[in-house]
Amino acid sequence: MLEREETDLVVIGSGAGGLAAAVSAAVSGLRVIVLEATEVMGGTSAWSGGWIFVPGNPLARRAGITERDGAPRRYLQAVAGNYFKPEKVDAFLAAAPEMVEFFESRTALCFEAGLKIPDTYGHLPDAGQGGRSVIAAPFDARALGADLALLRKPMPETTFKGMTIQSGPDLRAFMTMLRSPRAFVHVTKRVLRHMRDLTLHGRGMDLRNGAALMGRLLLSARQAGVDLRTGQQVQALEHDQGRVNGVILADGRRIAARRGVVLATGGFGQDPQLRADLMTRPQENLALAVPSAQGAGLRLGQAAGGALDLDLANVTAYCPVSQVLWPDGRRGVFPHIIDRGKPGVIGVLADGRRFCNEGLGYHDYVTALLGAVAEDKPAVSWLVCDHRFLRRFGLGIVRPAPVPFGYWLKSGYLQRGKTLEELAQACGIDRAGLAATVETYNTQAWRGEDPLFGRGTTPYMRLQGDPEQSPNPNLAPIERGPFYAVKVVPGSFGTFAGLRTDGHARVLDAEGVVIGGLYAAGGDNASVFGGFYPAGGINLGPALTFGFIAGRHAAQEERA
Repeated sequence: MLEREETDLVVIGSGAGGLAAAVSAAVSGLRVIVLEATEVMGGTSAWSGGWIFVPGNPLARRAGITERDGAPRRYLQAVAGNYFKPEKVDAFLAAAPEMVEFFESRTALCFEAGLKIPDTYGHLPDAGQGGRSVIAAPFDARALGADLALLRKPMPETTFKGMTIQSGPDLRAFMTMLRSPRAFVHVTKRVLRHMRDLTLHGRGMDLRNGAALMGRLLLSARQAGVDLRTGQQVQALEHDQGRVNGVILADGRRIAARRGVVLATGGFGQDPQLRADLMTRPQENLALAVPSAQGAGLRLGQAAGGALDLDLANVTAYCPVSQVLWPDGRRGVFPHIIDRGKPGVIGVLADGRRFCNEGLGYHDYVTALLGAVAEDKPAVSWLVCDHRFLRRFGLGIVRPAPVPFGYWLKSGYLQRGKTLEELAQACGIDRAGLAATVETYNTQAWRGEDPLFGRGTTPYMRLQGDPEQSPNPNLAPIERGPFYAVKVVPGSFGTFAGLRTDGHARVLDAEGVVIGGLYAAGGDNASVFGGFYPAGGINLGPALTFGFIAGRHAAQEERA
């Protein structure tokens, strides 16, 4: 008979939510075991842009940014409307600043402030104008030592040969390296260091974005004494008188957990059955989640009596994406986060018409696309630009000058035409429709106006633009051939639908009753924002915060 192991808390999953729960519990004195199904840790969080939505965070306060009482709550309520979840929102807003302070003061996780990053919907009451976001400080992966092998490598589509580039000054330097000597020096130093690291270590060591976040959390977990285990499949949760008190592994081993279990397996973005059951047009939604995001946490939670929360405006966190074919035959997915808001690009449908404000949030681009295309037609759009735009900003995975782009033309990822008519024919777009759209757009762009969709009218949109473009940083004409296009389709960062929970991250049953000893964080915890995307970082912010809440609550539980 296999021996029964005992610990205080078991965490299933090693993304931001899981490691936040593990570290907060361990630092508070609990014995913690993290069970990760794959051979590496970090989940989809390690592939993310790394921004973390944390209204009222101490970094903003130290920078002198203060807000009116209740301003973040009023904004979130305006965004969510009838899907507003007061208990979870209030719990999030109260604990998020405490989470940042805890990790800064007691772990290896430290942050940089996003003092100029506004919320997405600047036209709504109390939208933030900056300071509500933070990001993990750059991290030297050498600090992990042998544990470096446990950290998931960054997503190749969003790196430059494996080098992570952080939005803000770092990214601006790469975008302007041919126009600024200072930027050129910065980029040269980073690239040379990266080439050295590839030679010595086989991977980049100067980590930014989600890679830095997960590297710092992994180091924090090890320093706090967390028992980290990879390749561990959990078959079921153990119960005793309505309380979860352990796990049963696929090989029959049992681990008793005196304070409970945290589910943090990353949602169901890659699970065919749950996608078919819950998603809109699932066959057209290309997931950016790691392959292991198969809904394991949701199934474990439901088997223990937990209920799914489907009272959401959207069950998935949308992002427009393009499909990438690498020279070695691998296929990937590129998220269009930055390029859509730059001046000189538009998104069009097969009939050549624009259908949305390209500079608004990535979630909004996809919801507009799905709303504009009939269900019996493919949900396809194209981002269209001219040669000047392509070389200045890049388009999708095509990098700006001086990086060559011949391969992307040969592979068919990037379409080109000497004229707009040639481009339309290459893409299968209506030629007359595209020509008319570009003519109208250009006339208005010269004046810095977009009467159809209002591009460039909020701080969020203007931040995505080009400060050198006047009078509107988001608008420039498309007029210098050759012209280019990339096909863009619906994708998703992760899933909003998850287990129903209370403000302590405890899983609830269908009647709203707490299931003792069972917590959920990250993608396994249903969206605190009702299935909306009010700002950048609204996946990682709640993941870290409710992971922190779960770990802290488990540590405070008085139970033998």
